[in-house]
Amino acid sequence: MPTTAKAIRIHETGGPDVMKWEDVEIADPGRGEVLLRHTVAGLNFIDINHRAGTYPLAKLPAVIGMEAAGVVDAVGDGVSDFKPGDRVSHCMSVGAYAEKMIIAADRLIRLSDHTPDEIAAAATLQGLTAHYLLHESWELKAGQTVLVQAAAGGVGLLLCQWAKHKGATVLGTVGNEEKAAYAAAHGCDHPIVYTQQDFSDSVRDITGGKGVDVVYDAIGKDTFEKGLGCLAERGRMVSYGVASGPIGPVDLRVLRPLSGSVACGGLGNFIKDPVERARNADELFGLIAEGILKVEINQRYALEDAATAHADLAGRRTTGSSILTI
Repeated sequence: MPTTAKAIRIHETGGPDVMKWEDVEIADPGRGEVLLRHTVAGLNFIDINHRAGTYPLAKLPAVIGMEAAGVVDAVGDGVSDFKPGDRVSHCMSVGAYAEKMIIAADRLIRLSDHTPDEIAAAATLQGLTAHYLLHESWELKAGQTVLVQAAAGGVGLLLCQWAKHKGATVLGTVGNEEKAAYAAAHGCDHPIVYTQQDFSDSVRDITGGKGVDVVYDAIGKDTFEKGLGCLAERGRMVSYGVASGPIGPVDLRVLRPLSGSVACGGLGNFIKDPVERARNADELFGLIAEGILKVEINQRYALEDAATAHADLAGRRTTGSSILTI
């Protein structure tokens, strides 16, 4: 029988105040679906974009949130890969800011015993994002040089560590000295405090004028154009977010003398295939279990306090990953 659960739901787009903690009706799982009881939800910039209307949702009102971990409570007809009691995570399915959720079984990632729920909720979306950035948008090789924008953030820290593990030299932008030290402790060879120095000048100084092979940019409007000037010959700008606002038109005349390129990234394209998603998740969580990648959960909020979490994330008052406990 349908039940109710508490959730963060928006009835209109806007600031953090549009998020309401209220009861929502949860249906029984249909064919191919499961009823998932969440234990922890992740906090990501895409949640802010949905709340603000930058990335429009299909309809309102809507429960927001794109990442969580939990336990399967019930399964619908035709579900054979999961059973009640299985621990799972998921990402890129709207509705994670809720105690319970109906979700297609083929969207789930099975969790091994070595992956706690908190780690899964903090790292599924961000970790799989780092995976495709390093393996698909640009296949990073040992000896190459990268620039990670927002190096002290959740994805940024994983990119720094993973790129360092692959043998790359890592440059990263951060907002203050504290974040610089934090990024340096997580694989960033050359933290650049962009509030104190022009990051493009610093990149040229550090690389002896050559530039970097790849720039990973989730900031958007404030950093994109200047980031193009950091590219080495045959370098690539990878844009995977617009935290500061949409990017304007790109002038190809900037790239042509370098034989440079621009790639856009969206995680949804890299998790559609359950086999690919499971393989990438196994690699990600395996590296975390080995201690090669460290997921730093530095902020914890109760789910009902999601408005505070959004304000902190948007205000760049966070480091590493943040989670919402349920």
